[in-house]
Amino acid sequence: MTALPTPGHIPVMLSEVLDMLAPRDGATYLDGTFGGGGYARAILSAARCTLWAIDRDPAAIRRGEALQAELRAPDGTSRLHMVQGGFGEMRDLLAERDAPMLDGVVLDLGVSSFQLDEVERGFSFRTDGPLDMRMGDTGPTAADIVNTMAEADLANIIYEYGEERRSRRVAGAIVAARAEAPILTTFRLAEIIRSVVPGDRSGIDPATRSFQGIRIHVNDELGQIVSGLDQAMEMLSPGGRLVVVSFHSLEDRLVKRAMNRAAGRLPAPSRHDPGAMRAGRDAPAFRLLTTKALRPTDAECRANPRARSARLRAIERLPTAESPTSAPSSTEHRP
Repeated sequence: MTALPTPGHIPVMLSEVLDMLAPRDGATYLDGTFGGGGYARAILSAARCTLWAIDRDPAAIRRGEALQAELRAPDGTSRLHMVQGGFGEMRDLLAERDAPMLDGVVLDLGVSSFQLDEVERGFSFRTDGPLDMRMGDTGPTAADIVNTMAEADLANIIYEYGEERRSRRVAGAIVAARAEAPILTTFRLAEIIRSVVPGDRSGIDPATRSFQGIRIHVNDELGQIVSGLDQAMEMLSPGGRLVVVSFHSLEDRLVKRAMNRAAGRLPAPSRHDPGAMRAGRDAPAFRLLTTKALRPTDAECRANPRARSARLRAIERLPTAESPTSAPSSTEHRP
């Protein structure tokens, strides 16, 4: 099939995603984080399949509708179906539309390159913009959070979600600054953070971790991941695959834990919990396709710096008649 172009967007670890997902004709897939449409275009180019795509961002939905038009058949149908919403609600979103069971799901976690590049979205401090950070168009903005949240709570989200060791200093500086005037722009917030967080040898801007923590809180990103992983595995047909690309340790830790649990690789349950012991003896319904996270190649990192922190993990639902000890397929990656 002829590849569909992907204007203005470089999907991370695309060849590895396609290798793990293995799209086939007649199958049904879900791209739970449509973004710029890079994975969606590649999946639809790789096989004559049907693809459902979810995104919270109205701008992403508009990009998807343009791709729908490219794929529209003479009878008016399209192999691509766009749905606005969070991937953590995929079960309800697809049930409302009578979507079938899925043969594969791909999730590209975190903020998209389009959102980072749109100044008015307030995700980046490379250029000054309104302090928004919402992936969708509803709910409190980052400005609402930094101007109203209690100092202790602000310190907690910056520490837990941004992994910023100086979170108390940052929260104190934010509270002191907002007492003088509301914090409404990315430049002002970044300057406040830099005033109490010194630079280090990594070269990473001192404001990066705090911005990450606030962004994750604004969008409930970790909650979406936990819910989305559970629902994706539930909705997979036998032989169906879940492929997840993450970009920082908090995301990857959740993905690793969920996949290991589904594949029966968690530590043995306590003997003091008989119910857990029975559950631990149940044959797992999934097998890992990646026994450790895959990393992008050096060549990809040079061509696309955003790929440097990427991690890919994948899992497959076992066919009902197959034993979990069956020989792995050729797509399994081992350390």
